[in-house]
Amino acid sequence: MGQAQQTGSSEGIDIKALQDMYKKFVMECPSGLLFLHEFKRFFGVDPSSEASDYAENMFRAFDTNEDNTIDFLEFVAALNLVFRGDMEHKLRWSFKVYDKDNNGFVDKDELRSIIHSIYCVKKGGTKTDTNEPHFTVDDAVERILQAVDSDGDGCITMEEFIRGAQQDPWVLNMLKLDINPAQWVLEQRRKSAHF
Repeated sequence: MGQAQQTGSSEGIDIKALQDMYKKFVMECPSGLLFLHEFKRFFGVDPSSEASDYAENMFRAFDTNEDNTIDFLEFVAALNLVFRGDMEHKLRWSFKVYDKDNNGFVDKDELRSIIHSIYCVKKGGTKTDTNEPHFTVDDAVERILQAVDSDGDGCITMEEFIRGAQQDPWVLNMLKLDINPAQWVLEQRRKSAHF
């Protein structure tokens, strides 16, 4: 109360949306813990769809204490970062999504997996959003590795990830997941509200 209500822009989430998410969270998870299958159901993700892999990676990035559940505080903290964080914080969050095995490095297979999910979920194929004619998943992975892997070891550290994204707009577009996680959350929320 007394605080100005945010609008639902891509950089913010309004108070009503947060209250709605809390109500849904409590209804879906009376225990206060959100498990992976509930997370997918919460956002209306079909477990057999291409969005399923992306949702699993998001779940892992939201689960900051790595207990395979998301409590409401983790949920709100993650959404706050995704919706309101600066570019470096968003890139750090994106790195966690890319780093599937949580070893502090993104290898070629992890990079390929996320890029493939992005292409399938948001692009319906393998064409990127750039002005360049056609990038396959493998082309995109190779271009990112060449631009970002400064020591040439085949793995990307968080520092390389952030530095590479800040130096090349195309790489930034890809490494910040090319799809705004906040927008993805809002889209999934809208989709699930229509069912």
